[in-house]
Amino acid sequence: MSSPHDFDFFHGDWDVLHRRRTDFLDPDSDWEEFPSTSRCLPLFDGAANLDEIDMPHLSAKGATLRLFDRESEQWSLYWASSISGTLFPPVVGRFEGGIGTFHGDDTYDGKDIRARFVWSGISDTSARWEQAFSVDGGDSWLTNWIMEFTRSSGTTAG
Repeated sequence: MSSPHDFDFFHGDWDVLHRRRTDFLDPDSDWEEFPSTSRCLPLFDGAANLDEIDMPHLSAKGATLRLFDRESEQWSLYWASSISGTLFPPVVGRFEGGIGTFHGDDTYDGKDIRARFVWSGISDTSARWEQAFSVDGGDSWLTNWIMEFTRSSGTTAG
């Protein structure tokens, strides 16, 4: 069952290795890899958090606001990009068995998509995030972005 402390592991500073498709909807597109850094701050006694990720390779930063709804016991994750300056529609979900799965509707390159974020491999010093898109309502998924998080040297969870 999800709780307001599901993302406590993520508080603090991280080094990130990205692996993403050059075309998010093309299963034959190339993958590119690049490093970044991320910092996550707890809010609302753990029932919310805000992270900023700095991706020099893309000349971009991003921010995610995560909010826990105590009534539904679900998280809503909102992504914002420094490139567009917009807040994207949320993905909503929960943690079960140590894995967080979140879904939401969006558009990409003019197409309606279903987005899925999965958090897994969670420990005090590492975590994995994956993004996948579906153009057929969730019948099939194409993983298009993977981030491997490693705790920055000399830091601990917030």
